[in-house]
Amino acid sequence: MHAHAPAVSAARARRWGAFYYAEQVLRVMKGYGWTIIMYGVGQPVAYLFAMGVGLATLVEANGAPGFGGVSYLVFIAPALLVSAAVMTGASEFTFPVMDGFKWRRVYYGPHASPLTPQQIAAGQIIAVTVRFVLQSALFFAVIALFGASPGGWGAVSIVVATLAGLSFGLPLMAYAASITDDKGQFAMVMRFVVTPLFLFSGTFFPLDTLPPAVRWIGWISPIWHGTQLGRVFTYGYQEPPLLTAAHLVFLLALSAAGWTLTRRQFARRMGP
Repeated sequence: MHAHAPAVSAARARRWGAFYYAEQVLRVMKGYGWTIIMYGVGQPVAYLFAMGVGLATLVEANGAPGFGGVSYLVFIAPALLVSAAVMTGASEFTFPVMDGFKWRRVYYGPHASPLTPQQIAAGQIIAVTVRFVLQSALFFAVIALFGASPGGWGAVSIVVATLAGLSFGLPLMAYAASITDDKGQFAMVMRFVVTPLFLFSGTFFPLDTLPPAVRWIGWISPIWHGTQLGRVFTYGYQEPPLLTAAHLVFLLALSAAGWTLTRRQFARRMGP
């Protein structure tokens, strides 16, 4: 076999550059692949035992409000699936982005080739999306083994979790790409954004049972919108069709806005 001529290689890079960079990111992820697998399996098992089995015993024994005619385990399973994807997005779209621009500057090597900043950004997103799908599929398999997805469309929640992860992660990626100095911004995001979203997004109890002072957090939370969609598919949660459509539109709009801002920020940081 012989190498392609430089002009041919450059043309291919300009056409398929996003996938080339995605391959590089996936090869890096392969180095901690067992961590991803254990996160996708170990976390749901631990959460489902702790919340869906342990806490459920207390909740149901004390006559807590109904959960749409399903067990507490079935109720919280979609929320845990979506939350795991969002938390992964918070990790994958923050520190690796800072690493690409500042710490090891790994974006600038590919940028010296025909790859554009937008292709590098797209490649990173493609690779993380692959992780979302793999992790969510493993998570859902555990949920199904626990009998927490009685509906026939439960597997669609894998797509829902992936979309929720992107809807939170892409705006965060744009923010990470704008940071020039690490002053603890990501720790603040984890503490004051991710954690409240996890706690106040109807994860453990229906959103309308929370105090009005914090209920608004759920309304703007990708976790709540993704969780409600997941509940529709995993056990046939009943809600107005327009509200189901609104959940989907909200997640898609956030993802599209995050993607647009990320492309602009990568181009601004690295030039044309």
